[in-house]
Amino acid sequence: MENEINTNLKEALNLFKSGQYDKSADLFIKELEEDKNNPNIMNNIGLCYSKLAKDDLAVEYFIKTLSVNPKSVQTYINLSDVYFRNKNIIDAINLLENAVTLMPKEIALKHYLSRFYVEDCRYDLAMDQLFEILDIDSDNIDAYWDLGNIQYELGDYDSAVDNYENVLEKITDNAVLYYQTALAYEANDNVDKAISNHLKAISVNENFHPSYKKLGVLFMARNDYESAVEYFQDYLNFDLPDEEKKNIQDLISRISK
Repeated sequence: MENEINTNLKEALNLFKSGQYDKSADLFIKELEEDKNNPNIMNNIGLCYSKLAKDDLAVEYFIKTLSVNPKSVQTYINLSDVYFRNKNIIDAINLLENAVTLMPKEIALKHYLSRFYVEDCRYDLAMDQLFEILDIDSDNIDAYWDLGNIQYELGDYDSAVDNYENVLEKITDNAVLYYQTALAYEANDNVDKAISNHLKAISVNENFHPSYKKLGVLFMARNDYESAVEYFQDYLNFDLPDEEKKNIQDLISRISK
């Protein structure tokens, strides 16, 4: 019997991986009849229903899972995702606050909670969670990145730069990261550092077109029109909307005179 159950569970997981969520749910439910208090099976049924957008059933099975295993980290995450998708952000926050209280060292829960706090504009609480993550794991790149983004949005550009630079100590091949760091430097009136980071962005990804436009703007602000035209022309090589292309062409014409 045990071998049969294991075989059926493997088949259910394979069906899930192939996107056959209805069939996967049916098979998981059948196995749950044989193993009525198995939280892993309950969670998997919830995931199937979540994928099928049958959110009431997904919530029902995730709650059942937590009643059997109140320390199932992934189930808290799965359930909070369903709440968020249905715009029940307060329910998601309350759920994760309870989970963090129960498991204060679980970084994944703190990170999810911080992001929901941001969605609800509770920036101080979001940063508190991120600082607690860094107390547990001082090398947590995601926490530094999210802190930088919050501080950037709040206008604390010095702190944002510091946290982006903490990420850049670990990651040196991400154009988006260099771009965001450049924006923070620009907002902090450090044009040289902004230009440097935009150049790094296109050095790691020559097709990262936003940095070409930004370089044109920054060189133009320094009255270096020759360099500005060079980067604006590079920017025009990308597939741009007609209106954007015309605006850049007009700009090049004005500063080339």
